[in-house]
Amino acid sequence: MKISNFLALTGLILFHTACANSSTSKISSEDQSNTRPVQTYSGKTEKATFALGCFWHSEEMFSELKGVINAVPGYCGGTAPNPSYEEVCTGSTGHAESVDITYDPTIITYRQLLEVFFTEHDPTTPNYAAPDEGTQYRSVVFYRNEDQKDMAEKYLAELTASKKYSNPIITQVVPFKQFYQAEDYHLHYYQKHPNQGYIASVTRPEIEKFRKDFKPLLK
Repeated sequence: MKISNFLALTGLILFHTACANSSTSKISSEDQSNTRPVQTYSGKTEKATFALGCFWHSEEMFSELKGVINAVPGYCGGTAPNPSYEEVCTGSTGHAESVDITYDPTIITYRQLLEVFFTEHDPTTPNYAAPDEGTQYRSVVFYRNEDQKDMAEKYLAELTASKKYSNPIITQVVPFKQFYQAEDYHLHYYQKHPNQGYIASVTRPEIEKFRKDFKPLLK
């Protein structure tokens, strides 16, 4: 679909378009310079992997945090090897759109990453992250060791006890097995396509909310 036709669609259709519809995700880039300040790291790194809906916004959010060295969009939690975006969208591979994070634990903690994860999506909606629907948009913590598992389960217990949500939290806490990086055209999508319809109407408000929620943690 050409971008001119896409922008002519009604808001209702826009909000029912998957975040990474392949027909709109290969439009010409509108590159923006990355002006984030250069950080100095300790040399110690750890990994964290989450699924919280569209990976365009999760990549951008975690990339903006102090101590995050890299945040990469991709696919995790399924059974098919080397899945394509189109295959993941069918729901047949079992993968979820995810973000794989490399971070310096002396600057940002796994607990803080969990706080961002749970704050910036609704963990009570199974297979749905507005406006995207399907198993590929489910809420998942992919833990890499027992410490991460314990911290995630403890955080879930705290949220449940707080009665913050009227509905049960359905976030899965499952062992990490394999992460597949998304196709190149998905990388830094928020930065490259600021005027794409979905980015402007859905992702940008999510990023703006995140920046207000976690201003002290931003680079």
